[in-house]
Amino acid sequence: MTNSSAEAMIAAPVPAGALVLVVGPSGAGKDALMEGARGALADDRRFRFARRLITRPALAGAEDHDSCDEAGFVAARARGELALSWAAHGLHYGILARELAGIAGGEVVIANISRGAIGAAEALAERVVVFEITAPAAVLAKRLAARGRESEADIAKRLSREAPLVTERAALRRIVNDRSIAEGASELLGLLRALADPA
Repeated sequence: MTNSSAEAMIAAPVPAGALVLVVGPSGAGKDALMEGARGALADDRRFRFARRLITRPALAGAEDHDSCDEAGFVAARARGELALSWAAHGLHYGILARELAGIAGGEVVIANISRGAIGAAEALAERVVVFEITAPAAVLAKRLAARGRESEADIAKRLSREAPLVTERAALRRIVNDRSIAEGASELLGLLRALADPA
């Protein structure tokens, strides 16, 4: 299984609303900032955080997602239920088509995806924005070391593979998350609200 491969359901672009693709390297704090924004926008119907379908069990304290086995995932994709799917780190991930339905009515839908899936995801809506959450290499290295999952050499190798992110047609916004979670989440919130209330 490749580390990141993606495919998109062929469909006509959605004319309204926006699709926000959130990406970022391990240690950047992407999940923490998204959780902060999700909590702040919980009662605002202009925003929807897309649930992911993942071939792993739900774990306490981890991302709230829909779980299935690999056969179930393949079947859902064959039935056309997935707008986007990709593989990474031995797992399959997908965004169900129903999660994007509100874009047609002006909703801003936020999806946490792999950077390898950006090209396919750009075809899913008329207005697509990529939010790259990142941090300086020294900060990433410190955070990854604190997790205790990788050796110093493995961390250095991981960071050396990070290439600048580019998009084909989606707008790109970067959040440098070298501050507190509250400060990073506040910047993410500002960018999201600007999409719902364009000047």
